[in-house]
Amino acid sequence: MSQTMSQQNQEKSLKILVIMDPIERVNYKKDTSLAMMWAAQDRGHQLGYCQIHDLWLDRGQLMVDTQPLTVKRDPADFYTLGDKTTGSVADYDVILMRKDPPFDMRFIYATYMLDHAKAAGVLVVNDPQAIRDCNEKLFATWFSEYMSPTIVTSKQAHIRKFIAEHQDVIVKPLDGMGGTGIFRLTADSPNIGVTIEVLTELETLPIMAQRYLPEIKAGDKRVLIVDGVVVDYSLARIPSKGETRGNLAAGGSGVAMPLTDIERQVAEVVAPIVKEKGLMFVGLDLIGGRITEINVTSPTCVREIDDQCGTDIATDFIMAIENKFTV
Repeated sequence: MSQTMSQQNQEKSLKILVIMDPIERVNYKKDTSLAMMWAAQDRGHQLGYCQIHDLWLDRGQLMVDTQPLTVKRDPADFYTLGDKTTGSVADYDVILMRKDPPFDMRFIYATYMLDHAKAAGVLVVNDPQAIRDCNEKLFATWFSEYMSPTIVTSKQAHIRKFIAEHQDVIVKPLDGMGGTGIFRLTADSPNIGVTIEVLTELETLPIMAQRYLPEIKAGDKRVLIVDGVVVDYSLARIPSKGETRGNLAAGGSGVAMPLTDIERQVAEVVAPIVKEKGLMFVGLDLIGGRITEINVTSPTCVREIDDQCGTDIATDFIMAIENKFTV
């Protein structure tokens, strides 16, 4: 780094608190949060680290038990944590909420607490209210014209009628991640009833049913949106042999590729809306150019796209955060 660049970074140095899962469990080769932390540190910013249970309220003021963090590009020794101290989150300029799902009550309580940080003038990324409002499955239904035919219901009769109409259907829970709980049901499947019973918890819990998209064989495309700007490349997560799901966690392989015209067109519709909501880092999932999910909690795939395409998405993201303090 040149001296001029270093001086420029130091002049706008920010204190950034990263809320995440235990850092010792990070996948060094793939973790997007690690890429963000490298980029922030490279640009002269100070990092703090905590988990969601380190947030607490004291008479309406959000406090945090945090540790100073240094990250390194060494797989055998990629982070160093300092001593834990307690202070106000108002001591930080930025909070990166990078806690992975499940989006359970622990996660929701953390977003309620982060509302206090936002009220104190801290930039919380992604915005805590928007994370709550934009369920990653249901939020997509606001763009239904860009989706495969989709219903959301807890009623077995509605799902059976939908399967009879479309013959080949994907059913999935509204709070799943990494491909968990996803089933493919055809009109002649012998286990339609029991599958719906289990997923809906005996018709008490809504689930999503979507017409199966055979284009999944070419990949479930992850398109990243950084502060309203669509990244030029997607990561096609291609199912392994005999699998329906393309999720990397389900054994899919990741191949980066330029966006198609239709993928860019759809992403450009979504991008300004998520930006307006305060969702600075979003993962839009497309199959055959159709939206399946809009990931807002802790989107990934930065490392794979950067490694294969020579991009630097994490730095673009940190620069977008910096811009919030210079306008």
